[in-house]
Amino acid sequence: MRFLPEEEQQRLFAACFARSRLTPEQLWMRYFALGGSLSLLELDAYLNGLTALPRVDRDMLAHAVNERLDELAGPPRAPYSHSLRDGKPLHGPLKALVDLLEGAHRAPPERLPAVVAEAGRALDLRIGIYLADYDQRTLVPLRADVAGELDIETSVAGDVFRHAGTTVTRDGPEPTLWTVLLDGVERLGVLEIVPFDGADPDDPVLREQCRWLATLLGHLVTVTTQYGDGLDVRRRRRPRASPAELLWQSLPPMTAATESVIVGGSVQPAYDLCGTVFDYALSERRAQLAMFDTGPRTGPSNYAVVNALAAYRAARRDGASLEDQYAAIGKELAGLGSAPEVRGVVAELDLRTGVLRWLDAGHPAPLIVHRGEPLPDAGTTTARFTAGGRPPRAEEVRLRPGDSVALYSPGLIGTTDRTGEPFGRTRITELLTSDALPPEIARLLTQAVLSHSDGELRHDAGVLVARWVPR
Repeated sequence: MRFLPEEEQQRLFAACFARSRLTPEQLWMRYFALGGSLSLLELDAYLNGLTALPRVDRDMLAHAVNERLDELAGPPRAPYSHSLRDGKPLHGPLKALVDLLEGAHRAPPERLPAVVAEAGRALDLRIGIYLADYDQRTLVPLRADVAGELDIETSVAGDVFRHAGTTVTRDGPEPTLWTVLLDGVERLGVLEIVPFDGADPDDPVLREQCRWLATLLGHLVTVTTQYGDGLDVRRRRRPRASPAELLWQSLPPMTAATESVIVGGSVQPAYDLCGTVFDYALSERRAQLAMFDTGPRTGPSNYAVVNALAAYRAARRDGASLEDQYAAIGKELAGLGSAPEVRGVVAELDLRTGVLRWLDAGHPAPLIVHRGEPLPDAGTTTARFTAGGRPPRAEEVRLRPGDSVALYSPGLIGTTDRTGEPFGRTRITELLTSDALPPEIARLLTQAVLSHSDGELRHDAGVLVARWVPR
């Protein structure tokens, strides 16, 4: 809120007083009735511009005149000292955020680049948006008229994406700020930001403003993707098979985090996914994790695995125990008749104690890196999701702060190269013991599997990584 300058208020007040047809004595009486304490002499001096008055007295006089003008029905009212309010901001961070919100309201997804450009002008910035493609190999410009994708492994922008950071480049015509685009903690892409006015991209104030903009923009990208195809189409490098379309719609965000746990997931082949999904649910007290897989890539696989996922979510959201979740999945699958067999693992991590419990059904047990070293391979059980009988006894491990857990599909470790060598658990362990965060570990693992198989996956490769980081 800004205050009207006293001289301007006095000038406008005098003009309104003249239209009110009041005498100074009548005005003083009205002012006195409102609680005013000035004398008639002081009032007369103010009317003639000979003295200044405190703001509270000026506003009481304005109110007295306005009451009279209301009686006359029509003449402009006298201004109060605080009547000059900030409407829509004309420049700066607030205008940028307002432009972004107003521009995105009821706008189709493909209009988002223009909305962002308008918001950038309020900060004297040119802003370009790059989103990660579904393979997470390249960063794709959101504007169709911008040529060239950026490789995630080799470009500066890719380095910003991989490390969820910010950097400045000065090797081009103009200094450029690159910053990661996040929806919460999920990496969506990067922003390319070039100041119009020669401002230094290393300016901490400018960086903070760009962080605000990127945070809001990340939310808008996710929201607008849900009600239109404009942004989704830009992220696709080729057509997606219908089974993969169904499974992608069933997956949660690739990244999530709370103060106690960080989760990251990835699946391949992105455009031909057929029978592997993962899921998680985070709360104050626990992290619930799951992965389901049907093995051979057959037509009905996607329906069977989605049914298992739906049964798991329904039981979990009803507050069912780990054992009851397991049983609910078996009951759901038993009703599918001759559908492909679904293997899986369901787990829960107590975020207060670090106790991890899990049940698996014909699926590899979680790979756990404890104090920097992998625990012995618990192997694959012969248990299956069944409609009747008791679930097997849950396995249990107590984690230490910083320990990591990976749920992975059999296709991930079983994928072979040209010589027949399987990908194996060792490569998963190496990444789990690295300093990379779970989202980047998951991305690197599925990229490594693709490279190991020369891009030809016979089975889906999926991984879900969680790291316990208690406060």
